[in-house]
Amino acid sequence: MKTLSSAVFERLDLLEWQLCQWMAGFSIHRRWLASLRWASRAGDWPIWVALIAAQPLLHEGPQAARIMGQYILTALVAIGIYRLVKTRLCRERPFITFHTIACNEPARDRYSFPSGHTMHAVMFMTLCMVDTPWLTPWLLPIVILIAISRVGLGLHYISDVIAGGILGYCMALFSLGLSGGA
Repeated sequence: MKTLSSAVFERLDLLEWQLCQWMAGFSIHRRWLASLRWASRAGDWPIWVALIAAQPLLHEGPQAARIMGQYILTALVAIGIYRLVKTRLCRERPFITFHTIACNEPARDRYSFPSGHTMHAVMFMTLCMVDTPWLTPWLLPIVILIAISRVGLGLHYISDVIAGGILGYCMALFSLGLSGGA
């Protein structure tokens, strides 16, 4: 018996697979594939750990410690929510469902919904827009490339990326609301 979520995902899969295949098809270009892989790996954790660690250089005194703590706590809560959603909805990755979509980077786990890379990218960019707005023009292209990389590498559907972005944005707003930053 199908659940409502599996029926919805089956419908979305059929609507999105050709666009995902088209986007993954650009990976035949070595430089583009290298850019997607770099973005995906940077979005794993290194760029966000560097951003957290840089707070004492970006802010003074207790403000740096408060921002570091907020970013760490927000990321940990986001990971928990992300894993809960991902393991309950169980949407197969595009390259698993459609063998015509190439997987150009190893998947960290089996399921695709939502995109955790995009969730963290949007979440940290939103937090930085409030705490360190001058970083936004530097982060925005990276965030966009991370989101594109998830589809271009064959790891996510576009709706996974959109949902990850919405989840990340909501997590950041919730965090900012609790801290009085928004």
